[in-house]
Amino acid sequence: MSSAHALRVQLEQSLSHRIPSALTMAPRVIRPVEPFGIRAVDELLHGGLPLGAITEVVGPECSGRTSLAVSFIAGMTQSGKVCAWVDVSSMFHPESASASGIDLARLLWVRCGLETKKNACIEPDQSFQVPKEYFTPPAIKKGLHGGGCGGHPRMEANGLSDAIGGLLRPEAIVPRCAEPQRRLKVERAQFSPMPAPFAAPAPKPISSRPWSRIEQALHVTDLLLQAGGFAAIVLDMGSVAPEFVSRVPLATWFRYRAAAERSQASIMLLTQHACAKSSAGLVLRLQTGSALEDEATVFTGVQYRAEVVRERFAAPASNVIPLRRPPQRESGAGWRSRTLWAASR
Repeated sequence: MSSAHALRVQLEQSLSHRIPSALTMAPRVIRPVEPFGIRAVDELLHGGLPLGAITEVVGPECSGRTSLAVSFIAGMTQSGKVCAWVDVSSMFHPESASASGIDLARLLWVRCGLETKKNACIEPDQSFQVPKEYFTPPAIKKGLHGGGCGGHPRMEANGLSDAIGGLLRPEAIVPRCAEPQRRLKVERAQFSPMPAPFAAPAPKPISSRPWSRIEQALHVTDLLLQAGGFAAIVLDMGSVAPEFVSRVPLATWFRYRAAAERSQASIMLLTQHACAKSSAGLVLRLQTGSALEDEATVFTGVQYRAEVVRERFAAPASNVIPLRRPPQRESGAGWRSRTLWAASR
């Protein structure tokens, strides 16, 4: 036995009551995966998306983020599992999702930021009557706080401005004393264009404040993770500017990762830039799709490309673990999304 090995065994025995296997490398955790449904991406990820972890799909507009999420949710719902789609910017299209294979009966769609009518008329309940004692004014208390001599100085000052204003001319501008001034809110006139005779119906109003919609989406995701029963949750923030998404605290993503490991739910985060940091188990970066040039005048599809930026639960190539970290290399895959009329030709 070499001296280094003997010293290592001695140290582990002395620290066994506090830190078991202090100098032994922990085994790498390999999680079960669920296929995306796209052969090129599944081969790149050695099977698909890891379960019980956060997967972050990053890319600009028209890069294939929604296509990946729809393909994954379609496979989950067709296998009999219940999923949820938290839509921050109201970009989810149920008709297209159903045509792509998603079972809408097993999908919970949450739309964030919908404005409600605050001044809606609500009919009162005729069976309920307010007691008469609530309409009877209270008795006047004389003296300072009801027990001294004379009225309260604040109550006397409130009527002083009215008394002075009556002695002077009504045209004169008399400043009020000892009474707060009320600021009048001037409402600006708003002009809306006349609707066209055959115009399409206007969409439902969405709140213009992105941070309020993001906060609502985070609360909803918390409730879904605590309730359980969802195999996959898609948090779609792809249409929100990165400066608002980056304001989400890192503790939120860490809490989501712990909840996903406990419930074995897969969380797919769709953003323009990576924001989950070390809490993400898999980070896929997508590039802007390019149109296929099969036909000169007919649009036939889009060519997409995905690149693995971070993968924590990848299976090792062999049982031998090298002492040095192997050099990182670029790993990516491309796939095509064809239109219906191109496939039928």
